[in-house]
Amino acid sequence: MSDRTGERAPSEEKPKLKEYEGEGITVTFEPRRCLHAAECVHGLPEVFDLSRRPWVLPDAAGTGLVAEVIRRCPSGALQYHHHPPEAAAPEPPDSPTTVRRTPSGQLVLRGDLLVTGPHGDRHETRVMLCGCGASANQPYCDHSGPCAEPDDDVPEQR
Repeated sequence: MSDRTGERAPSEEKPKLKEYEGEGITVTFEPRRCLHAAECVHGLPEVFDLSRRPWVLPDAAGTGLVAEVIRRCPSGALQYHHHPPEAAAPEPPDSPTTVRRTPSGQLVLRGDLLVTGPHGDRHETRVMLCGCGASANQPYCDHSGPCAEPDDDVPEQR
């Protein structure tokens, strides 16, 4: 949505999560945060297949492998939790916390993060934050502004 100056207004919508429940792991997906780096579809095409509905089948691979591939998602749009919760530890944050700026200005953070946005605080382990101020999904990047260049979809070096 734009205002009279042509600037995109921050979204007033609460984040929408889609859940895909498997036998031992549930995958959550927040579409507005997805930047299409395709780490998921390249990493486990049998689990993540955009041509299929539902596009996520958590039981198509082992829970450890599904979790490993989800941790490659640079935007944090994909998350997971094991069930029962005591079956495995939650996603561990990187330590120490790392911050990397992409060539066009986005900030890629990994670690034990507390991100404050229009809907309050969220604990995160992986985020890509807007570096230009044009995102309608502040503070997250949504690739709508000048800080979103195609070469920035390259996942961070680990």
